[in-house]
Amino acid sequence: MRAIELLSPAKNAAIGIEAIKHGADAVYIGPPSFGARAAAGNSIADIARLCDYAHLFNAKVYVTLNTIIYDDELVEVEKLIHALYAARVDALIIQDLGILRMQIPPIALHASTQMDITSVEKARFLAGVGLSQLVLARELSLETIREIHTQVDSPLEAFVHGALCVSYSGRCYASQACFNRSANRGKCAQLCRFAFDLLTDKGQVLEKQKHLLSMKDLNRSQSIEDMIEAGISSFKIEGRLKDMDYVKNVTAYYRRQIDGVIRKNKDRYYRSSFGDTTLSFEPAVERSFNRSFTNFFLYKRENVANIISPKSMGAYIGTIEQVNNRYISLKTDIEIQPGDGLCFVNAQEELEGFRVNRVNDRLIFPTSMPKIARGTKIYRNLDYTFVHTLKKPTAERKIALNLTFQPSKEGFTLSAEDAITNVKMTLIYVKEAAKQSQESNILRQLSKLGGTPFYVEKASIDGNWFIPSSQLSEWRRQLIEKLMKAHLDDHQRPPRGLENQQLCYPKQHLDFTANIANHLAKAFYTSHGVTTMDDAFEVKQPQQAVLMTCKHCIRYTLHQCLKDKNVNRDNWFLRSSDGKIFPLVFDCKHCEMQVLSPKD
Repeated sequence: MRAIELLSPAKNAAIGIEAIKHGADAVYIGPPSFGARAAAGNSIADIARLCDYAHLFNAKVYVTLNTIIYDDELVEVEKLIHALYAARVDALIIQDLGILRMQIPPIALHASTQMDITSVEKARFLAGVGLSQLVLARELSLETIREIHTQVDSPLEAFVHGALCVSYSGRCYASQACFNRSANRGKCAQLCRFAFDLLTDKGQVLEKQKHLLSMKDLNRSQSIEDMIEAGISSFKIEGRLKDMDYVKNVTAYYRRQIDGVIRKNKDRYYRSSFGDTTLSFEPAVERSFNRSFTNFFLYKRENVANIISPKSMGAYIGTIEQVNNRYISLKTDIEIQPGDGLCFVNAQEELEGFRVNRVNDRLIFPTSMPKIARGTKIYRNLDYTFVHTLKKPTAERKIALNLTFQPSKEGFTLSAEDAITNVKMTLIYVKEAAKQSQESNILRQLSKLGGTPFYVEKASIDGNWFIPSSQLSEWRRQLIEKLMKAHLDDHQRPPRGLENQQLCYPKQHLDFTANIANHLAKAFYTSHGVTTMDDAFEVKQPQQAVLMTCKHCIRYTLHQCLKDKNVNRDNWFLRSSDGKIFPLVFDCKHCEMQVLSPKD
């Protein structure tokens, strides 16, 4: 049987704890430094607190130590890894393979999406050198995922929801080239969300101020079973910069989707953590931030860009029936509330929004009346009531206990057993038979587990004894304290994978896209057969480099694919608002697009 994991993002420990409450089997969080989201760092103490909570449910905590590392930072990184191991972190998500040449504790290492795993050969190598979980490139099809799964024993991880990078992860150098802010160092300026003009080499302007590199958001919620069948074991939600309400909603939604597949295949798959989640709301991913959704090449090529706006569009809710100078009438089956944020694409093909002041049946009175026409499609990008609900406590996660209370020679024994462990207490106490029935009171006092991660599913009370409620409460407190300690003590961290020293890397020469920035990384690759290697882009910037390599194709999006007839075959360029001109190259053989360094 194969364990299936739901992996949620945590900007901080509080969000990580809520993710676990809402059904995550694991969370990933940034360390104080050297994480690929520089704005989402956390202290060792907070990470340790998150580990203590997660391990109660056998859930795991992965730390994103996934930037490239410079030589003068190696000692600091090594010390940080020791501190994270002492905090009981389960695994590190890494990009820089120089880490494999450090003197570090036996902590499990996962391959980051920044490692650009797109082939069987690379996946096989990384698994062979000890990386115990591989995050595959988002661009891979089901067919390629299935092929990798047949060749690699390490669990495969894939993104299932959230924001998308336009370039293959780890191979985007646009932010470094234009702003001296490296995406591989956690400081991406998100150039892909900017507006550009699209030009030809003949001076024609094909598109003006469109977000031609801005991706829709990933949503593979309807493809969970297909992905599991293809070999994915860990389903990753993007969003280490997302707020708590987003993480709560999306985690709860995918928990239900994954559980549905597991229930259908109980003899093949099982959940990797324990505990039952009870929700006080109905999760719906379309009610949280999204730029509209895409499956992102999982089954076939599709239009994956939202060139109108990089902002949240939300869910389509209806069309305008009537407009006057104070209100609009909306044809919709959705209940609109005061405070909702609505948006539409205006006559200038820009996303425009307004807030709802009040509602009278189908009549909507905006706080400021937009210029809008009948028949316009309306989207809700702020669901005020839903967001307000998510600001409150919305989930409890509990582990079922079997409780046994029975007499012994010394007094009584009290034991608890759950899916993870069991504990037993010998209670020295002078027994006193009760004159009236006390079984229900004993059960009631021992079952008061509010504020703990447990609930009593079954109980066995042997005998009718008189015991003060205060004594029963104290025994219950001691039992739960002992049980929680057992959960933490019994938690088994995954082992570090072994490095096959004889394994050769699939290539003998590595260019700057290998992101080699320190001597330990060079030593690692040399020991595995690489003979020549270039420095990382951040160390030595090459001339006229490929800044982005994309599965997304602007020609395909604009119905100008070079494989078709009667299309514009001029050379194309992007022009940014500050005047930079980026040549575009279309690799039709591999169905990819490249964005080159800006022309002087």
